[in-house]
Amino acid sequence: MRLAVAGNGAFGKNHLRVYRELETAGQGIALVAAVEPNPTRAADAAARYGIPIFATVDELLAADLHLDAATVAVPTVHHHAVASQLLDAGLDLLVEKPLAATLAEADDLIGRAEKGSRILQPGHLERFNPAVLAVEPELRRPMFFESHRLSIFTPRALDVDVVLDLMIHDLDIVLTFAASPVREVRAVGLPILSPKVDIANVRVEFESGCVANFTASRVSTERVRKLRFFEPRQYVSIDYARQDLLVIGLDDGKAAAGASAAAAAAGLSPEIVAALAAGKAAPALLAQLAAAGKADPALLAQLAAASTAAGPAPGLSFAKPPVTPGEPLRLEILSFLEAVRTRRAPRVTARQGRQALALALEIQASMAAHAERAGLQDFFNPGA
Repeated sequence: MRLAVAGNGAFGKNHLRVYRELETAGQGIALVAAVEPNPTRAADAAARYGIPIFATVDELLAADLHLDAATVAVPTVHHHAVASQLLDAGLDLLVEKPLAATLAEADDLIGRAEKGSRILQPGHLERFNPAVLAVEPELRRPMFFESHRLSIFTPRALDVDVVLDLMIHDLDIVLTFAASPVREVRAVGLPILSPKVDIANVRVEFESGCVANFTASRVSTERVRKLRFFEPRQYVSIDYARQDLLVIGLDDGKAAAGASAAAAAAGLSPEIVAALAAGKAAPALLAQLAAAGKADPALLAQLAAASTAAGPAPGLSFAKPPVTPGEPLRLEILSFLEAVRTRRAPRVTARQGRQALALALEIQASMAAHAERAGLQDFFNPGA
């Protein structure tokens, strides 16, 4: 499979890197070219990867490199122009998020892809975060979400506001998890260090009754990437950056009961059996067992499990489901390549990308309406 990357900026550089790593690892692909109009970045890519770098998509296509697929990692305002050319040339595409700058552009790209039977996958990276992959099979009925995505200010991606830059990741995740149409959006946002909104707070209510609160900032003093959601009898916390997952639920007492039965069968003291039955298998008790010569590994593992399940709060169980570590971009690209090979719909479809874009644009409209009601137009037009 012969691949190219359009764009060698902050995102494009990583796509180039991963494609080359996969090529070296024998994944049946070849990175053969890139498009980058900036001479400095073009020279850097050419030196690093030993491939031709073209200034325009027209030049790339004129070179007749027999390409099969490409990544589009140019600024959002150019997504439609670049992606439409490549789709019409018969390439399958992975387009960095958001899919396009407007719904009309997104619809046009989807139409071109469907007409040409092309794969069109939006680059919603967090859908491939190992913590998200681990929690999806465990979903019940999420009814309340709280998302925080904060970044230190950098001069990249300033062609879009913080909603299309950062928040759209979480919009896509929540839309997927909630699986319900949006009923109402209320939002507020302000530009701080750029001409566009840099910090935003959003409340979204779904037809199902589910509610989601989103906070996104690119002027924070720290990096935070967290999503928490609540569903019947369960609370789930996802840390995207750490690829960490914590599930808190109601403890039905089975773990503690099993541990106390095992302790009684092992001939431990009534005090220890009672403590275990109450879900109080503290580390001190486990140390006492070891000191008393009762350090049967299976028994101690069972007692430790009871201690973890009981947790610091009575009636709650704390679990950390296994998460297989991995680089989300690599997993995203592998999924894209699999879709190209099998011709099956990608894990993140273009219509899902459009859905996330539609919600982001609705949020922008709500922020604009709030600014007008609050008389904040001067914040958005400092030169007026």
